[in-house]
Amino acid sequence: MDVVRAFAGRDFAIARSYRLPFILDAFFGVLQLAVYFFISRTLPEAGAKLGGAPSYFAFAAVGLIVALVVQAASEELAYQIRNQQLSGTLEVIVAQPLGVAEFCAGAAAFPFVFALGRAAVYLAIAAGWMKLDVARTSWAGLVATFVVSAVALAALGLLAAALVIVVKRGEALASMAVFAMTLLGGSVFPISSLPGWLQPLAKIVPLRFAYDGVRAALFRGAGWGQDVLVLLGFSLVLLPLAVWVFGRALRLAARQGSLGQY
Repeated sequence: MDVVRAFAGRDFAIARSYRLPFILDAFFGVLQLAVYFFISRTLPEAGAKLGGAPSYFAFAAVGLIVALVVQAASEELAYQIRNQQLSGTLEVIVAQPLGVAEFCAGAAAFPFVFALGRAAVYLAIAAGWMKLDVARTSWAGLVATFVVSAVALAALGLLAAALVIVVKRGEALASMAVFAMTLLGGSVFPISSLPGWLQPLAKIVPLRFAYDGVRAALFRGAGWGQDVLVLLGFSLVLLPLAVWVFGRALRLAARQGSLGQY
């Protein structure tokens, strides 16, 4: 935990030092919520295809907020490693007496906590200003689904970070993969709207279970447990594999003497 706190404290200090991007990034999320709110005013009321959401805005708001947490847990890791390469700090950090799992947990700590904070703020704004109905919400289920979703998708970020270490670029891979899974998983439209040949793939994308779980916890207050279990299964299989691949990438770059290269 000391290692995780040290990493998180460093990343918070860096983020705080760039105040304008810090503020604009948060404002952009609110702006996206507003766009979907006004779009929803032109659409019919929700039907059965919207996973229990009372309106299209409620459906899309969940997609946006979950995407924030998932992006922090996946593509942000790859971008962090790339920034450390460019700033020359990666080699220094790897030289410290850290285990691979400690390094991974530390790198993910601040983006993950910050994303959960943003998600809470956006939910409060959606409920207070945009009248998102949270009367039936299971808050325990909501938090559990958010956390397990981020952990499951962190494997993708670690794999992309491993690619960054070996070939010096790869952060775009995480962005593309998350964007594809966001579309397929049912972020802003139901997967039943996809072409028939894509729907079987969409049903097994990990993000689909994240969206379904959060919507069940938020709008029904029940039915999220199965989605959390599936996401836990993804975590137990993919995360140890991703940590192992990340460790192998570090050792390969160290042998080649390329850790400080970018």
